[in-house]
Amino acid sequence: QVQLVESGGGLVQAGGSLRLSCVASGNIFRTTAMGWYRRAPGKQRELVATITLGDRTNYADSVKGRCTISRDNAKRTVYLQMNSLKPEDTAVYYCAAGPQLGNLDSWGQGTQVTVSS
Repeated sequence: QVQLVESGGGLVQAGGSLRLSCVASGNIFRTTAMGWYRRAPGKQRELVATITLGDRTNYADSVKGRCTISRDNAKRTVYLQMNSLKPEDTAVYYCAAGPQLGNLDSWGQGTQVTVSS
């Protein structure tokens, strides 16, 4: 089992930046793949970005060029740097982890990101 704790959300004006962090504890062998997802009000949860142990990354088209996912394995932490934020980025952002992409079976509680226009 893996426990994930997100932080770094908040209220920011359009065009601003935020960096989300997610610290993992527990069975680190189940954090080979990690990612960020988000759920906006009234919408389904969607992928934001993923990263493998080998630092292979993948991004949703909606955030490409604006967001960067990274990980510090020594700190068991994954980050999401978000720049040029837009009101449509407003959502609860969730950290996820798993033994492989497509099997992210541990989830954090989420952190709220609100972007004002």
